[in-house]
Amino acid sequence: MDTTIFEQHESEIRGYCRAYPTVFASASNARQVDEDGTSYIDFFAGAGVLNFGHNNPKMKEAMIAFLQADGVAHSLDTYTTTKRDFIARFHEVVLAPRGMDHRMQFMGPTGSNAVEAALKLARLTTGRREIVAFSHGFHGMTLGSLAATANEAFRQWAGVPLTDVVRLPFETAPGGRTGVSDYAAALRDPSSGVTPPAAFLIEPVQAEGGVNLASREWLHEIQDLAREVGALFIIDDIQAGVGRTGGYFSFDGMDLDPDIITLAKGLGGFGTPIAMNLNKPAVDDNWSPGAHTGTFRGQGLSFVAGTVALDYFTDETFLADVLAKGEQMRQKLEAIAAAHPDQEWEVRGKGMMQALDTGDGAFAKQVQTECFERGLLIGPCGSGGRVIKLIPPLTIPESDLAEGLDLLEQAIDAAAKAR
Repeated sequence: MDTTIFEQHESEIRGYCRAYPTVFASASNARQVDEDGTSYIDFFAGAGVLNFGHNNPKMKEAMIAFLQADGVAHSLDTYTTTKRDFIARFHEVVLAPRGMDHRMQFMGPTGSNAVEAALKLARLTTGRREIVAFSHGFHGMTLGSLAATANEAFRQWAGVPLTDVVRLPFETAPGGRTGVSDYAAALRDPSSGVTPPAAFLIEPVQAEGGVNLASREWLHEIQDLAREVGALFIIDDIQAGVGRTGGYFSFDGMDLDPDIITLAKGLGGFGTPIAMNLNKPAVDDNWSPGAHTGTFRGQGLSFVAGTVALDYFTDETFLADVLAKGEQMRQKLEAIAAAHPDQEWEVRGKGMMQALDTGDGAFAKQVQTECFERGLLIGPCGSGGRVIKLIPPLTIPESDLAEGLDLLEQAIDAAAKAR
């Protein structure tokens, strides 16, 4: 396996390749195959991008037809037939059934850029600067979104102060049960010196933060406070959305009404880049043409594949299958934890984002290595990388899911014995 050219010429910034030291040559659904022919079951799915698997055949067929017809691959924000198809289909499948009238804003093709745009719009709308973000949250790596990100391992690389963010504890973190109410009390006290923020930015499911789940009641407490003080309520659903947790949005069924929703990752279906914010019309009206641009905000291939991806959400069995597979994953993790009662490991998750909190980053890293050696790709997350997160494609075959879970169990047992 020759990795010399990467080591000689690629930046030291490269990261995932160090955890997966091989050269991948092909991929299909939930498997990647390296150039030596070794097949790996993928429980990482491009950090949550590949909800519909590698090289999804329906999307690939549509994309090939688009290319052969000389479709418009790059369009900035000009009107194209493919963008029209995507917008119409998204409204039909996602927005209309939920009674949502949010407008779709396309920007640069990363989740970080989606968050940047949301923060800009919140500040523009309210005339305020501060954003309330939460402990263990991850919102991106560019300076505005990085300021909202909590992880010091990422924040330390900024090189400048990361300002204008108020940090409150997430619901499941120390102080999380009273943090919002304490902050609310300070906002109501005219002598507290605490001023109202522009927005509250929250992940209902903190993916990179360790698969921490917020309750319906706590999210409503934040939304209610935002309404009371004239701040926006922004939901970051970049990794937990697009079907990952068993609904299109991770907050489906919670009766929430966010002012802005940030989406990316699985939105484009195939792995091609796209990011989109859903803005309430009254909020969106604060933009002026060109106020937030992005060279790659009109990705034809992403519109084509993303339109096909929406078809999954008209199939009643699809999300039911996601929930069933998620329960299978949870039960396996519960059995693994029960087999190691002295460790006090915690299982948590929603839908097909399930996790095992081992409380030990070095151990979780060793499990990742043991998994790779057995032909399974996983990615630790959370504080110090102590949480083993499982996010396989939603379309993973039952046989690959079962085999991957067995490989995970073997890897954890091996890492535990090596302690």
